Amino acid sequence: MGLGTPEKSAQQVTSDMAAPRGRALIERPFQWALLGATLLALALLAALLADVLIDGAGRLSWDFFTDYSDSLDPAETGIRTGLTGTMSLMVLTAAISFPIGVGAAVYLEEYASDNRFTRLLQLNIANLAGVPSVVYGLLTLSAFVYVLGFGRSLLAGAMALSLLILPIIIVASREALRAVPQSIRNGALALGATPLQVTSRQVLPIALPGILTGTILALSRAIGESAPILVVGAVFSRRADTWPWELFEPFGALPIQIFNFVRQPEPGFQIEAASAGILVLLALLLTMNAVAIFLRNRYQKRF
Repeated sequence: MGLGTPEKSAQQVTSDMAAPRGRALIERPFQWALLGATLLALALLAALLADVLIDGAGRLSWDFFTDYSDSLDPAETGIRTGLTGTMSLMVLTAAISFPIGVGAAVYLEEYASDNRFTRLLQLNIANLAGVPSVVYGLLTLSAFVYVLGFGRSLLAGAMALSLLILPIIIVASREALRAVPQSIRNGALALGATPLQVTSRQVLPIALPGILTGTILALSRAIGESAPILVVGAVFSRRADTWPWELFEPFGALPIQIFNFVRQPEPGFQIEAASAGILVLLALLLTMNAVAIFLRNRYQKRF
C-alpha cells in the first residue's frame, strides 16, 4: 500500500500529533488544574500587594526615610535605622561572600580532581543551600559572637547572612563556569596559556554575567531574612543607625524594623508604618532582581 505524497504524509503526521486523543485527553484536565492553581496564587499575591499598597502608600515620604523608629507617635516614626542597617549588611555580605563563593566555585570546577572527597564536598554544598536560615544564625552566634568575640555587632550579622548565601553563590557560579564551552579552554591551552591564565582571562570574563546574576539573587534572599540576624542581636533602637565601616556597632535591618512595627499596639504602627516598610523592602528586592535580569540579558554570551 502506497504512502502517498510526502506533503500528504507530513500533513497526516501533523494532524495525528495535534489530535487530543488517548493520553492527551487525560492530561488536559490536569493542565487546566495547574493553570487554575497558578492563577489563584497570582490573584492572592495581587490582593496582598494591593492591600499593602493601600495601607502604606500614604506614609511614604522623605521624613519616613530619614526619621528614627523610636518615636512614640506613629506619624513621626521612620525607617532610617532599618534602612541604613540593611544597606550596610548588604555591602558587607557581598564583600565577604562573593570572593569566597566564586573562589570555591572556581576551585571545584576548574582545578579539583574528581574523587570521593570532592564529590562529598559538592554534595554537602548542595545540601547546605536548603538548611533553614535560623540554623546559620545559631552557628554565627556560637562561633563568631561568643567564641571569636565579635559580639552582637554589624559584622556578626553580615557573617550570618554570608554563611546563608554562600552555598547559593557557589552553586550558581559553578553552573556559570560549566556553561563556558570546553573548546575555549582547550584553545587557550593549545596557544600556550597557563591554567591560571585560562581561568582568569578566558573563563571568568565569560562566566561573570552568570556569576553576578546568581550573587545578586542570593543577596535578594538575604535582604529579606530576619531570623539569622535576630538571633545574632539585631536591635530596634536609634543606637543601631550604623554604616558599613562601623563593624562592631549594634545594627538593625528593615525586616526587624517591620517586625517591631507590627508588634506595637497602635494601629498606626501595625498597619500604616509596617505596610510602608514592606513597600520599601519590596522596592529594594525588585530593584536587585531587575539588576540581575539586566546583567543576564546585557552581557550574556552566545556561542
